[in-house]
Amino acid sequence: MNNIKYILGSFGDPDEMMHGIDKLQENNIKIHDVYTPMPIHGIEAKLGVKRSRLDIAAFFFGITGTCTMLSFVYFAAAYDWPINIGGKPHFALPDFIPITFELTILFCAFGLVGSYYASTHLFPGRAPRVMDLRATNDRFIIAIDAKENAEHSKIDDLLKEAGALEVKYNERKYVSYE
Repeated sequence: MNNIKYILGSFGDPDEMMHGIDKLQENNIKIHDVYTPMPIHGIEAKLGVKRSRLDIAAFFFGITGTCTMLSFVYFAAAYDWPINIGGKPHFALPDFIPITFELTILFCAFGLVGSYYASTHLFPGRAPRVMDLRATNDRFIIAIDAKENAEHSKIDDLLKEAGALEVKYNERKYVSYE
């Protein structure tokens, strides 16, 4: 029993899983994570998941794109190669708004994709890390860290009372697809 890393409660219904989360939290048992095959409304608040800061990152990526484009346009049109076209100013801002907007969106999109991959460790080419393969199909899994919660039999009983179809003791952190 010393090699056990996680206790996995497998549920067939999201309501039963939410009931299992309530039972575990009532008994002060810390939940490592929950894996579901579909989004479940309200589960983030129940688990105490912090609000994402991707919107702040998006703002800064967008500002970076805007400043980059305006700097480049100023350098190219007013400093490096000023051309007098009909007496217009070299740096006519309204002319450059569409391309500045496009570069703002481009920097924001690429920056957010990179930030998302970095924050979730989902880099291209990396093998997926899954606690239980059925969580991607039809099961709702509650993962409890076995090292932090020593009362394994109590956790087992609570999960079964809540309607768990199966309680597994996982010795590895993740299951590979191979």
